[in-house]
Amino acid sequence: MNAPPNAPFVPPGTGWPGDPAGPDTPVAHAPDEVVELAATAPGLAGLCARQSVCRACSRLVEWREQVAVERRRAFADQEYWGRPIAGWGAADPGVLIVGLAPAAHGGNRTGRVFTGDRSGDWLFAALHRAGLAALPTSEHAGDGQRLFGARLVAVVRCAPPDNKPTPAERAACLPWLAREVAEVAATVRVVVVLGGYAWQGIWPALKQAGYELPRPRPPFGHGVEVLLAPPPGTAPEPVLLLGCYHPSQQNTFTGRVTADMLEAVFVRAREYAR
Repeated sequence: MNAPPNAPFVPPGTGWPGDPAGPDTPVAHAPDEVVELAATAPGLAGLCARQSVCRACSRLVEWREQVAVERRRAFADQEYWGRPIAGWGAADPGVLIVGLAPAAHGGNRTGRVFTGDRSGDWLFAALHRAGLAALPTSEHAGDGQRLFGARLVAVVRCAPPDNKPTPAERAACLPWLAREVAEVAATVRVVVVLGGYAWQGIWPALKQAGYELPRPRPPFGHGVEVLLAPPPGTAPEPVLLLGCYHPSQQNTFTGRVTADMLEAVFVRAREYAR
C-alpha cells in the first residue's frame, strides 16, 4: 500500500484487509473504559473491533503512531497500521496461541500479529508444518494466510517501546485478553504461550475467564505442560497449557529455540486438541 504523508494510523473502516472496526466502533480512552467496553462487547467480532481502536495507554499510542510516521527505511513506502492488534484466526479454535505484543515494524505495520517480522517467519513456518496454518509465511494482512483450528492473541495489543510494556499497560490491556479467552473457552483444548512474559500475562486472564489454576504457579519453560480445569459449562476434559520459547531473533540466532522445537510444540498442541 502506498503511504500517505504523516499518517499515524489507518482510520477504521477504510478498507484495510481484515480491519474488524468501523467508524462507529466505541473507543476506550482510559483503563476504566477498557473494562466497560470489553465487558459489553457484542460477541467476539465486536470485541476485536473495540480492541483495534483502543487509546487507553498514552505512552503506547504515542509510540505506535510515531513508528507509523517515521517508519523503517525498508518499509518507507508502505502505509502502517498504527493501531492495536486484535485477536486473529479461528472463531472456535482448539488451540489458542498467546504472545506478548506486536512488533513495531511487524504487526504495527501490517495490522496482524506476528505478520511481517522475523519472529512471525519462524512461527508461521512451524504452524504450517504442524497443519495449523495455510501458508508457511505471513507477510501482510491480505496475503491469504489462514489458521486451521487455531487463534493468535497478544497480552498487550500495542507495540511497546523496546518490546517492554509496563505492568500498568499490561494491566490496562488485561480486560481485552480475559474477555477473548472467555469467548473462545468453549472450544479451546490447548493454550500455547510464547515466552516468559506472555506466561506471566496469561494467568490472570485465565483466572478471570473461569479456569481453575494450580497453586503455586508453575514456572515457565519450553515444553512445560500444565493441565487446567476448564471454566464451568465448557468441556469436561482438562485444557493443556503449553510453554514455548518465543521465536525472537535472539532465541533463534543463538539456537535456544530451533525449527524442530517449535514444530514439536505445535504438533503436540494439534494432537491434544483433537
